[in-house]
Amino acid sequence: MNYDLESISLVSTYSAMAVYALSFILFTVDLAGRAATEGQSKPTRWLRAAMALLTLGWLVHVVAVVTRAISANRVPWANMYEFGLTATAVLVAVFLGVTFWRDIRYVGAFISGFALLALGIVTVNFYVTVVPLPPALQGYWLIIHVCVAVLSTGFFATGAALSAAQLLQESREEGKLQGHSWRFLSAFPSSAELEALAYRILVIGFVFWTFTLVAGAIWAQRAWGRYWGWDTKEVWTFIIWTLFAGYIHARATRGWRGRPAAILSLIGFGAVVFNYSIVNIFFKGLHAYSGL
Repeated sequence: MNYDLESISLVSTYSAMAVYALSFILFTVDLAGRAATEGQSKPTRWLRAAMALLTLGWLVHVVAVVTRAISANRVPWANMYEFGLTATAVLVAVFLGVTFWRDIRYVGAFISGFALLALGIVTVNFYVTVVPLPPALQGYWLIIHVCVAVLSTGFFATGAALSAAQLLQESREEGKLQGHSWRFLSAFPSSAELEALAYRILVIGFVFWTFTLVAGAIWAQRAWGRYWGWDTKEVWTFIIWTLFAGYIHARATRGWRGRPAAILSLIGFGAVVFNYSIVNIFFKGLHAYSGL
């Protein structure tokens, strides 16, 4: 039975990727259409179809996550494959959830494209069958620590998408991006609005990441008898916290606005991706089980 559920999870994963690919195509078609119509702001049928497909892909994606969890009889984030599987589902969920608060469908191409790429990489390169957990991963701290890390990653990715849009819009407002190809940006909010929205979302991600850092230290004390040991993963978790803390502090207290803030936001998200990929693959340490 477990093997059947594991197979269903993998098939659902590939199915979600196929739907995400269609959604990405329609998001880009919508942007191309806006470029041809001087940045038409009214939602097009391509945009509505792209959102519908993204939602469908996410539902199939959730099936993949749930069936993986049931087949393993535990939470589905004990290794690189499972973390990637769950984190991409949370990323799309955060984007869909934020759209109920603010209309950010204009970054749908980034979200669907990133989810497709990330899910494809972890499935092709890091897929592993369900195996028993190492002793260090057994316990409720796996649920708490990694769950919050997954949530913060989803908010950081959404904030990064808005920061990237901000950089493009700011360049257009300064007259650096002209011509037919960039007309779709006239349908986006102003760079100041994009920055304010990115800031709010990144603050939420930072709060979750702070809890991730604290929970990780508590878990380390329970598992290894010390709160901090300068393990590579621990160091990079702190570097990420420092980058986003610097971003929030500089913007809130020193009036740091515009391009520098957006670039620091993207650097922070780049550090998150680096921590998950390069650190997990090439650096040895007590967190080596993350690649199992």
